[in-house]
Amino acid sequence: MKVPTHHYQCPLGRLQPTVTDLDSVKQRGWRDQNILVVNAEDKRLDYLERELVRRIGERLYGTPRTRHG
Repeated sequence: MKVPTHHYQCPLGRLQPTVTDLDSVKQRGWRDQNILVVNAEDKRLDYLERELVRRIGERLYGTPRTRHG
């Protein structure tokens, strides 16, 4: 006779955040609200596109802070 094993589910599992697909959030933001979120170092962009994004960001928000770490 086979007894089914009960899979124990930890009560803390409910508190773990769900993983969000950031690309889909960015896509929805662009399509619904015309908000564009672009990483200036995105490898899908060529050099001129990355430079354009960098210049727009610096014009609107100033130069980025350097990361330490």
